[in-house]
Amino acid sequence: MNRKKDFSEAANEIILESISDGVFTVDHNWRIMSFNRAAEKITGTTREEAIGRFCWEVFRSNMCEGDCALKRTMKEKKSFVSTSTYIINNRQQRVPIGVSTSPLKNDKGEILGGVETFRDRTLVEELRREITASYVLDDMVSRSASMQKIFNILPQVAESDSTVLIEGETGTGKGLMASAIHNHSGRKDEPFVAINCGALPDSLLESELFGYKAGAFTGAEKDKPGLFQAAGKGTIFLDEIGDTSAAFQVRLLRVLEEKEFQPLGSVEKCKTDTRIIAATNLDLEGKVADGSFRRDLFYRINIVRFNLPALRDRKEDLPLLVDHFIEKLNHIKGRFLTSLTQEAMALLLAHDFPGNIRELENIIEHGFVLCQEGAIGKEHLPTNLCASIEGKTIIPVGHIVQNLHVAEADLILEALKRCNYNRLAAAKELGMHKSTLFRKLKKYRIDLPGRDGRSGRTTS
Repeated sequence: MNRKKDFSEAANEIILESISDGVFTVDHNWRIMSFNRAAEKITGTTREEAIGRFCWEVFRSNMCEGDCALKRTMKEKKSFVSTSTYIINNRQQRVPIGVSTSPLKNDKGEILGGVETFRDRTLVEELRREITASYVLDDMVSRSASMQKIFNILPQVAESDSTVLIEGETGTGKGLMASAIHNHSGRKDEPFVAINCGALPDSLLESELFGYKAGAFTGAEKDKPGLFQAAGKGTIFLDEIGDTSAAFQVRLLRVLEEKEFQPLGSVEKCKTDTRIIAATNLDLEGKVADGSFRRDLFYRINIVRFNLPALRDRKEDLPLLVDHFIEKLNHIKGRFLTSLTQEAMALLLAHDFPGNIRELENIIEHGFVLCQEGAIGKEHLPTNLCASIEGKTIIPVGHIVQNLHVAEADLILEALKRCNYNRLAAAKELGMHKSTLFRKLKKYRIDLPGRDGRSGRTTS
């Protein structure tokens, strides 16, 4: 009998040492009693170093500071499955893991401690990022057709060094787009300087942009360089340019035409090689028509124009944006919330978002305040959001998911057509690995011509 027991224990040990999941056990004092080979590999800590130490000293997980799954298991005497979290390994790297916990019992059913099984999800996270890579450009996230067209031409516009005008409602991400243009340009290593033209009166706006000399006005005790000088060969982002006065527009037009400016109180002009990107939430063409915005300045800043769609016109981006903001806030706040519940997502889909993407980010941050773990639910959303959609039709999340799949399939087909059905070139343009593209072709049952666009040879 003892021989059978010894054999069983030896077999269990061999199994524990062979599996790819990390496994460890703790006693009632939270000290590690066992630590398998996979646990050593994932954490970078040897068994000798781990056994006898407190579990939080080895794992340094975000759950250790809050709602620990193993602690709940010990307290409630029941198992918990597939809790998502992360640990910090011995190389100070953040490792995403999936966790399952159970009470550790002896033959008599007495609880001796707890056992935790954890799986390294790094490859899963990398694959998820690879799949969504084609929908991300710097800090902008979108899979909508209108935004994808912008993503496709933005690098070319950035390299052109031309003046750019960005139009869109408040909160649509005009500042993010200006930053992305700068980051993809030859000026990316130079300063990026932003100023809200609508927030300052003329005199202060001019002194901020062009600088001034000592004695130029009361209180100007010494020279002060302006933002054009600070930007050097970089980029200046003039936000809300439609709110500027006619007098300021004349001065700005002179800078654009002559590539020079004159600080207040100075008799000398300064040369500038700064690129200008302008933005507005107003209808500039309408302001030109009614005479409140100079026609010649409009044509100088309107060399390339982008129009950012409102969030209500790209609802298919909501799940992607929600994931983006949750991941961003998890990183900032050291938390690990997973997602939104389907009920909460359905409420967002019914909302019109007058504040656009900025409003969505605020809603998700509100959820982080009230939700401590798991998924953000309806009860964690702002009360005014729920009130704003009373009486509206709530769209089932499944319908949106289906629409997302259709939109993604269309994007893939458009890329393939542009690349003459060259799979490798299309995968590169979409920002995904070729194997990911092949999986999606199969998933969406996309039929392609018999020739692959590289050499004209027939594909199988």
